Amino acid sequence: MKQRIHQVRQYRRALPGVEAVSLLTAHSFPRHSHDQFGIGVFVEGAQRSQSCIGNVEASAGNIIMVNPGEIHDGVPLTGIRGWHMLYIEPDVMTGELNGQLDVKPVANDSVLSASMQQLFLMLNAPTPDRTAIEEAVMQCLMRVTKQHLLSVTPRNACSPSIALAKEYLDDSPAEPVTLAALAGLCGISRFQLIRGFSRDVGTTPHAWLIQSRVRLAKRLLQQGARPIDAALQAGFADQSHLTRAFRRQFGMTPGQYVLSLR
Repeated sequence: MKQRIHQVRQYRRALPGVEAVSLLTAHSFPRHSHDQFGIGVFVEGAQRSQSCIGNVEASAGNIIMVNPGEIHDGVPLTGIRGWHMLYIEPDVMTGELNGQLDVKPVANDSVLSASMQQLFLMLNAPTPDRTAIEEAVMQCLMRVTKQHLLSVTPRNACSPSIALAKEYLDDSPAEPVTLAALAGLCGISRFQLIRGFSRDVGTTPHAWLIQSRVRLAKRLLQQGARPIDAALQAGFADQSHLTRAFRRQFGMTPGQYVLSLR
């Protein structure tokens, strides 16, 4: 039988501001970040990730979490691995919890693991109960706040010049910009920009720009844009450039993502 390499089992809006994704894949994810807070449960296989506290490993039953904007990656340890994941918009977190969480990347919590798996069974029911799902999501977040916040000092903020560069790339990802122009905007040299960006953000300015464009394209696809239109509006030269970058960051093509939302 042919080995399963990549399968998006489900990708949907669980609630307003909350996406639910179930993924089975052998894809190695490069260093990237998400706009949302992420919480999930590993259900198959294992992986190693570079996280906010260094290298960590997760396997079946573990809880995995990621803070908005946190640079991380994911490499399979034993071939295919699978997880269920919730991605929650920052404004939802602020409204419900009066701010953002700063969470552990991996936790061993059988109670939360069982709750997350039950939540995804509810999401995949023929007639999902919206009230029960809302309550289950909130209970999972409550468990996180009680058990899995980082006890270490929060990560250092970017230096002012690097924060300015990052803000520019996030606010105008579709706009063409040269390294010299970005460095000049920040009042530093190109060498200082690359070194400082890599130190403070965890990746290079160009890699961050491509990620910002991919995240913009994803939002456009959610709003109903065709992949070709999303590519051009997000600053990519053509759809093929978006497809390559989108697959690297999310493990699927823009077309597969659109189909998964239906």
